[in-house]
Amino acid sequence: MNKAVATVLIALMVGVMSMVSIHEGQAAFGLFGAHKKVKDVDGKIMIPLKKVDDGNAHYFKYEQGGTTVNFFVVKSNDGVIRAAFDACDVCFPAKKGYTQDGDFMICNNCGRRFHSSRINVVEGGCNPAPLQREVIGDQLVIKTSDVIPGARYF
Repeated sequence: MNKAVATVLIALMVGVMSMVSIHEGQAAFGLFGAHKKVKDVDGKIMIPLKKVDDGNAHYFKYEQGGTTVNFFVVKSNDGVIRAAFDACDVCFPAKKGYTQDGDFMICNNCGRRFHSSRINVVEGGCNPAPLQREVIGDQLVIKTSDVIPGARYF
């Protein structure tokens, strides 16, 4: 193999490795097991706020009866904890979800950008499909009855 080809291959490998680097259990582009499994107690998923209040998108999966539903939680720059299915009404067949870039969530299929402060506010199209949630004390509470309908995306 000549030197130019070897250099290109090394550059490609470095680029790919940087894209799939893992930060706190979350892989870039929602790949390689980035969704942390959560369980419910009495029909409620409880996530400690201290685990999701850092401004980073945190990816979760809920499994029930052979069905897996992926979602993410992010604290937007206005201080609101937001939640959405890791899918949208348009691109969900591609099953690629969203990646965070600063204050934006980016569709990994079409590349559209959505400001995190608009999650749970704007719905439809390629916007992250909203997921109802409630802050109770030091917990983010998501009812499984709100999660299960999201199975249609997955």
